[in-house]
Amino acid sequence: MSSSAATPWKQLLFSSIQANSHLKNSSYFQLATVTSNGRPSNRTVVFRGFQDESEKILINTDTRSRKIDDLKHCSFAEICWYFTDSWEQFRISGPVDVIDGTNPDPLKLQQREKSWFACSLKSRLQYMAPAPRLPSLSEQHTKTPSLDPSIGPVPAFCLLLLDPDQVDYLNLKSNERLIFTSGLSVDGDKFWTSDKVNP
Repeated sequence: MSSSAATPWKQLLFSSIQANSHLKNSSYFQLATVTSNGRPSNRTVVFRGFQDESEKILINTDTRSRKIDDLKHCSFAEICWYFTDSWEQFRISGPVDVIDGTNPDPLKLQQREKSWFACSLKSRLQYMAPAPRLPSLSEQHTKTPSLDPSIGPVPAFCLLLLDPDQVDYLNLKSNERLIFTSGLSVDGDKFWTSDKVNP
């Protein structure tokens, strides 16, 4: 059985990505987290694909960004992904695994490195820029960092793996809404159920 067949919402998502692939913004979605003081925090990130054949969603980020602090406080996040041509919205929530260079798992570090080399050189250079949210100094912008393209991830590069446990799918053209919820079988295997609900 293919991953898409085992994960019904994933096939819907693939179809939406394909139907909207001519739009540059179709690979962007919003990622919402919760700050340490309980306030919501939201930003736009880039879809980097799925981890191998799994349903885990890859997101690249900077270890110095606010979302890392948020995820240390509360490891759950939610994606909101709207496709403008097909009028479809996916809200995908679940725990997020933060994989930076200090992660003790060699397989996770291998995935981080794989994600690093999948980035363009221009994207990689962003992780050598001055720390986000600090006051901007004019002289910082005159320095162009250099990067050997064969060198692995810099310390600021971080991979996020969102492991979905609920997906809320809304199709505004067909006026259809489906809620997909994950569960565990007696053998400990993950499975999905779906419910059709009012939009």
